[in-house]
Formats: sequence, structure tokens, C-alpha cells
Amino acid sequence: MANSNRTIELFFQNLKNLPFVLLAEKMKHRKDDYRDLRKAMRQARIPISYEKYISNAIFYSILFGLIGAFIGLIMAYLVTKVIRLPDRLTHLTFSQSTAWLLQYRDISVALFIIIFLTALFGGITYTLFLFYPGFAAGERKGSIDKNLPYAVTFMFALSRGGMNVIEIMRSLSKCSDTYGETSKEIDVILRDMDYFGVDLRTALQNICENTPSEKFRDLMYNLLTVIDSGGDISVYFRDKSEQYLNKAKVEQKGFLETLGLIAESYVTAFVAGPLFIIILGVMMSVMGSSSNVMLYAIIYAVIPIGSLMFVVMVNIITPGSSGEAPLLPTECLVGDIIVPESEEKTTFLKFIKSRDSIKLKKMLKEPLKPLKEKPEYSLIISVPIALIYLLYSIYTGFRKPNFMDFIDDKIIFTIFIIIIPLMIFHEIRRSKENRIQSQIPDFLKKLASTNETGMTLRDSIRLMTKSDIGMGKEIKKIWNDIEWGLAINEALKRFANRVRTHIVARSVTLLTKANESSGDIGEVLTVAARDAAAEEELKNERRVSMFIYIVIIYISFLVFVGIIYIISTTFLEEMVKVGEKATVGGGKAVPMRLSRALLNDYNRLFFHGALIQGFCSGLIAGVMGEGSVLSGLKHSVIMVTIGYLLFTLFVL
Repeated sequence: MANSNRTIELFFQNLKNLPFVLLAEKMKHRKDDYRDLRKAMRQARIPISYEKYISNAIFYSILFGLIGAFIGLIMAYLVTKVIRLPDRLTHLTFSQSTAWLLQYRDISVALFIIIFLTALFGGITYTLFLFYPGFAAGERKGSIDKNLPYAVTFMFALSRGGMNVIEIMRSLSKCSDTYGETSKEIDVILRDMDYFGVDLRTALQNICENTPSEKFRDLMYNLLTVIDSGGDISVYFRDKSEQYLNKAKVEQKGFLETLGLIAESYVTAFVAGPLFIIILGVMMSVMGSSSNVMLYAIIYAVIPIGSLMFVVMVNIITPGSSGEAPLLPTECLVGDIIVPESEEKTTFLKFIKSRDSIKLKKMLKEPLKPLKEKPEYSLIISVPIALIYLLYSIYTGFRKPNFMDFIDDKIIFTIFIIIIPLMIFHEIRRSKENRIQSQIPDFLKKLASTNETGMTLRDSIRLMTKSDIGMGKEIKKIWNDIEWGLAINEALKRFANRVRTHIVARSVTLLTKANESSGDIGEVLTVAARDAAAEEELKNERRVSMFIYIVIIYISFLVFVGIIYIISTTFLEEMVKVGEKATVGGGKAVPMRLSRALLNDYNRLFFHGALIQGFCSGLIAGVMGEGSVLSGLKHSVIMVTIGYLLFTLFVL
């Protein structure tokens, strides 16, 4: 059995290397033709030679081209023999001398289909192979540029702690969870030194040639200049850190101006614009010169799709860290334990049982804790409940005469059942994170001040447990871990993994690395406090600056709802009354006549428009103000509730 598995493994390995064996020699002679591709592959850190990559590109392009030809052959047979071509394909006319071409019409069409699909499949495959390294290099460039300011602060702090530049780089290379591709780029420098025997200067020159990030290239090139001139590396990192901080503030102002422009564009294009088109469409429809297709397209397609595009756009242009912060690696305290056949085994089993019992008691005591830590888990409960409620409502109300009005309400309640728990738990988590993050700079500053008096980090944390700052509960948890025998670094990492924010993760990473190298970390704490305070300041500036645009979005939504409410209750209602009077009186035909049934259809359409507009505007408000779609759920619930109550109580 083992031999057969080995044979199969070797077969697939040889099959994988087949393109290289067939085409590699020919690719070596075309090295200059793929100069840009080779550079992009180095920048993307694709771990294969360009000969093998191009060989794979050509081989798989031919393979997919043959697949396209086979599909084209099938399609050609279906078109020419099963479906059959019409007698006249084009408006071309043939003379007697060229009429013979018509005899080969089916063959010509079949050849065209086969050749087209062959070229399409093969060409797309080859193009994807050529463009992928550039795309991957661009992704790495974005990640490097995003994490570089924080990495420079990390290097500055450790340089103030007395570490030399190579030790600083080794520490940074081990923090890929926190600093992403920047750490991996530093690791390339160390790899050249450790495995290829080059000196630091040559390694820095190599990385300047191969990195995709211009900012990182500038940082390393200037570092090389400082090393050659014998300058102070700590001062260089300090200046670069301040430069990136000032640049971040300038970029923040530009970003906020861009957000303001996006908010105004959204209000104009997807609130005021649809409102104008809705009014125009209603007028034309009532006059009998238009259908309602335009209204349906605006309400059910343009508004939600356009809002989604704006959400994606804001997420793309938002600078800084995004997504959930990484989990910092911690030591495994209980691994594979070999217990002898004695009373110790019984004691150990009792310990395991007691630990499981404690976990169960904690879960019963705080059953909502997992939902507070991961709000998305609430969907596991809310979505099935909502679906059961909706299906039951459809089953019970299917035979009701006003089924559409009935099911509208049930769909809205179903959406509320899904998003309200998610919204609540997200806001609980968000408020906790904001409270802790706002206290991190003060926490680090106080640790720095106590460390400067000669106290150790352990004593400083113990003293902070008596403090009245907002994160006192978390500090006590850190101290409890230390008292129970955990190392200080492990206790701090556990704290970062509990809070799970980028500011805390970076601060703890910086603090633990400095603590590993030296007990004198007062300067490091000061730098970490400055970094945390700067990011918190930028975050608060965005919240304050965007508040006015959130208000504008609310006002524009209320105007949208108010106008379509007036159209429903006044203009369209009057059209119905005019039509009814004309019908009863038997007078002249009225050019603008509206039936009661059509008015109900319009009211339902406007009702859906108000709900969709409210939901989408709420998400936009959350992305603008707090940079999170989930933070927009509270605005969506408020706006949808306003639209629902207005139409339910006064229109429908």
C-alpha cells in the first residue's frame, strides 16, 4: 500500500514538472523578453524560476486552448446540425463568382467557433499567468506601505533600548503577524546575510532593487547611507517615524476631504437623483406616456447596487489597518504530557476534569460572552430563527387576500431578527474596544513614568491595578496571569488577544520585544504611548469630521421619505379622486387618471423604496463615520423603522 502511494505521488510530481522538462531550455534563451516579468516575480516573492513559470504558462495555455477547441467542436455541432443555421446570416450579397462560398457556410461557421474558443481559453490563461506576478507584487506593495510607519516606530523604539540594527531587524522579522509584509521584506535581508553570506550593506542594496514598495526602498537606501556615513541609526529612525506621523496627518486630512466629497456625491447621485427620477417617472406613468420599468429599476437595482459600490470604494481608499487584529503567538502551557502509571495519573485526570468543569461553569455563567467577542456568531442563531419565522408566516398568510401587504411586514421583521442581535453585540464589542483603546496611551505613559523611577515592569503593572483608569479590569487580569506564574510577556500577549485591536497588538508586540532584549524599557514605553496616541487622535478626528456628513445623510433620507410620502398622500390621491369623479359623472375623459388599485401598487413601490434607501443610507453612514459596515447597522435600523412606521401608519 505504501509503495503504491509512493508511486502515485511520484507520478503526479513528474506530471507537475512536465512543462518545465519540455519547455525550460527554450525559455532560457528568451530571458531578455521576460525582464519585467522576472522583476515582478521577485517583488511578488514567487518561489519558482521564471523558466518554470513561463513553461507552466505556455503548457497550461495550450492545454486550456485544447479544452476550448473541444468545447468549440461541441458547440459547432449543436449550432450547425442540431439548431441549424438560418438561411440568411448577414446582409452580404455574393456574385456568381463568389457564390461557391455559400456551400461551405456550415464549415466556416464551425471553424470560426472552434478557433475563437481556442484562442479565448488559451489567451485568457496565458494573460492571467503574465499579469498575476504584477498583481501579487501590487498587493505586497500595499501591505508594506500600510505597515511601514508602525514598523519604523518599532525599530526606533528598540534602537532607543540599545539594540543594534541587525538585532532590531531580527526582532521585526519575527513579528509578521503584526507587521505583515514589512516583516517578510526585512526577513529577506536577513536571509541574504544568513544563507548567502553577504554583508548588511550588500543585503540592503539587494532589497532596494527587489522590493515593490518605493517607501521601503527609500527607507533602506537612506539607512544604507546612514550606516556608510557612521550616523546615529536611532536618530534616523526617530526622524523617519516623525516624518511618517506628519505624513499620516496630512493624508488623513486629504482622506477626510475625499470622504466628504464621496458623501456629497452619494447624496446627490443615490438620494436626490433617484428621487427626481421617481417623481418624473410617476408623472409620465400617470399621463400614460411611460411604463413603471424605470421606477422598478431605480428602487430595486440602482439604489442598492450603487450603495454597495460606494461602500467598496470607501473601504478601498481607507488608509491604515483594516480587518481584525492578528492573534499574537503565545506559549502552549499544556502539551503532550506523559504521565506514569501511578497516582500522578489520577491527579492529572482530576485536573483535566476540573478544568473542563470550570469552563462549563464559566459558559453557563456568561452564555453571551462568545457573541460579544464574535458578533458574527449571532447569525448562527438568528438566521435559522428568522427563516423559520418567515416560512411559518408565508404558510399561515398565503391564503389571505392582502398577502403582499402581509408578507412585506413579515420580511421586514425577519430582517430585524437577523440584524438587530448582530448590531447589539457589535456595538457592545465596539464600545469596549473604543474604551480600552482610548486608555492605552495613558496606560503606557504611566508605565513609562513608573519605569523611569526604577520600578520593574512587573511592579509597574502591580501598581497600575490600583489605578482608576477605564481599563482597570483588564489590568487586573494581566496581574492575575502574572501572579499565577505566567511570564510578563505572555500575560501581555494574552491581554492583546483578548482585546484584539491593532493598536493594542502593535503596542504589546513592541513592549514584549523590548522587554526580551532589555529591562530598561522606559523609552520604548514612551514611543509606544506616542504611537498609540497619534492613531487614536486620527481616529477621533475622523469621527468628529464625519459627524456632519452623517447628519446630512439622515436629513437627505428624511427628505426622500417625506417627498415620496407627499406624492402618495396628496398628488396621487388627488389623481384617484379626479378619476373617480369623472367615472361617476360620466364627463369628458381626463388625461391624467389613476385607479385605486394602481395607487396601491405605487404606495407599495414607494414603501419598498423608503426601506431600501434607509437600509443603504445607514450602511453608508456607518462606513463614513466609523469605517465599518457593521457600525452602520444601527443607522439602518433607525432609518428603516422611520420609513416603516411612516408608511404603515399613514399611507398603507
